[in-house]
Amino acid sequence: MQTVTISPKLELPLPAAICEALHIKPGQQVQLLQFGDRIELIPQRNIKEARGFLKGIDTCIQRENDRI
Repeated sequence: MQTVTISPKLELPLPAAICEALHIKPGQQVQLLQFGDRIELIPQRNIKEARGFLKGIDTCIQRENDRI
């Protein structure tokens, strides 16, 4: 866990190690979510980056008879 200090302009610096691990680049947008007394940052990704992430997934599923 790392501690950072919020600037007088309410800016929050992100540690380089976290940015590298999450592939966050300067200028990239992040989504902020509040959960009680904590904040979660979610990097916004380009939809083109998701291409192929389902490659090789098993699409055969067993249906129950009452669902057919």
